[in-house]
Amino acid sequence: MNRLQRFGLSLSTALLLSLAWPANGFAPLAFFAFVPLLRLQDEMGGTKGNARIKGMFGYAYLSFVVWNILTTWWIWNSTDFGAIMAIGLNSLFMTSVFWLFHLTKIKLYNNSKGFLVLIFYWMSWEWFHLDWDLSWPWLNLGHVFASKHSWIQWYEYTGSAGGTFWVLLSNILIYKTYKAYNESSLRSVSFKKHLSLTLIVLVFPLIVSLLIYQNYTEKGKSAEVVVVQPNFDPYTEQYELPPSEVVNRNLSLAARAISPQTLYVVSPESAIQEEIWMELTDKSASLQQIKDFIGQHPNITFVIGASTFSHVPAGKENDHAARKFRRSEGYYFAHNTAFCLDTSANTQFYHKSKLTPGVEMMPSWRILRPLNDFAINLGGTVGTLKVDNVRKIFKHKDGSFRVAPVICYESVYGEFVAEFIRNGANLIFIITNDGWWGNSPGHKQHLSFARLRAIETRRSIARSANTGISGFIDQRGDIYQATPYMEQAVIKQQLLANESLTFFVKYGDYLSRIAVFISLIFAVSTIARMLLPKKSLPNQ
Repeated sequence: MNRLQRFGLSLSTALLLSLAWPANGFAPLAFFAFVPLLRLQDEMGGTKGNARIKGMFGYAYLSFVVWNILTTWWIWNSTDFGAIMAIGLNSLFMTSVFWLFHLTKIKLYNNSKGFLVLIFYWMSWEWFHLDWDLSWPWLNLGHVFASKHSWIQWYEYTGSAGGTFWVLLSNILIYKTYKAYNESSLRSVSFKKHLSLTLIVLVFPLIVSLLIYQNYTEKGKSAEVVVVQPNFDPYTEQYELPPSEVVNRNLSLAARAISPQTLYVVSPESAIQEEIWMELTDKSASLQQIKDFIGQHPNITFVIGASTFSHVPAGKENDHAARKFRRSEGYYFAHNTAFCLDTSANTQFYHKSKLTPGVEMMPSWRILRPLNDFAINLGGTVGTLKVDNVRKIFKHKDGSFRVAPVICYESVYGEFVAEFIRNGANLIFIITNDGWWGNSPGHKQHLSFARLRAIETRRSIARSANTGISGFIDQRGDIYQATPYMEQAVIKQQLLANESLTFFVKYGDYLSRIAVFISLIFAVSTIARMLLPKKSLPNQ
């Protein structure tokens, strides 16, 4: 195999993964997208009869950086630096995982076996990537089926990690089937065995999922929900218009759809542009504007997003999120907040806890602190925000409904959203502002990922996006009344508030935790094999 062929295999994996990705991709391509890269690894890893070829890291990086560019290029619409960091670092991390698999396969199995190690390493990486300062799990492999939600109804048992396992196992089996055919024939026992196992792994989960999909019945008490899409261009309108005008558009749209049966109105992230201090919410003109509207419609509860601030308590000045006042002494926190307002005097709120790297959170590690100077300005508040450490839920005044207020980027995290459900939520409201990315695949992918959260938790979802796409998602992942992008809209739907807990909600991402344990065994064994003298090792 010459260098040109190696480049061809590397780029083939990148193209297949990109063409498989939602929202407009052909998901089945994911089942063999890794096959070219696996073939390349098998060739470059060598055997007893063939020398190992150096350069696997470079070929793998080419695969993953091209995949990242082709799939998430739209980040560039909002920030050049952020796109470079997200695409460059994410590709580097993926490459490191694949290279570690390459190394383990060579050191522990002389490159003749060990394909399954990739599954454990990759699942461990995806799990780790969900919860650190540089988290960007947009391309976690289990997300590839977001547009084929009837295929993965069993996510209620496994979460999206089950999809990652399915994708990687299918790729490995398809490659081994190809290899068995290449080394023997269509009639050989080895080929037939591999082909049979591959078909079972591909078809059985599909059959199970379709049966669940066809037989699932939505559960719960009904609530009429109105979703508002105000459509403020974040680059030219949202942060320049008077705050009262921004709120008024939300209220005027809501008024068109409210009926006597309406229980909730949902407006998007950052729909309130007034600088609200959490200690002085009773002084906020925007909140009072909404309360006056509620006074005219006393049955409704209003959920809406805002940028807010709070004073730093004494002794907390060294908190990574603390900011110093420019013209006075003292420190303050900034928040991305969801408010829940009704006729009661109680104003419920939740501060966003999964922050967007480079926009709402800069690295807390000392070695990366210089990157704070490159915080991406997308309007509103720039730099690290203060978060809530508890997944708060918004309780309806009659006690029947309890809402998970999921803000924007948080909807990408399955186990994180499941925490709201364990805390009692029987509905999910997603409020977001996807206008920064323009009319690109970004906002479509973001919407499709919400389907996975509906299936994992079996919760109905109301999604309010500033510029779209807004809509409703039922407990099977079906989308209703998806609104056009970049248009004002208001929609209304009956949502069922399910009280049951799925297996995934109860036990979380257990598959990934198992993968981490197994990965540690393989990684330690690989390091030990590298460090121990060759003469002390058997079968060398």
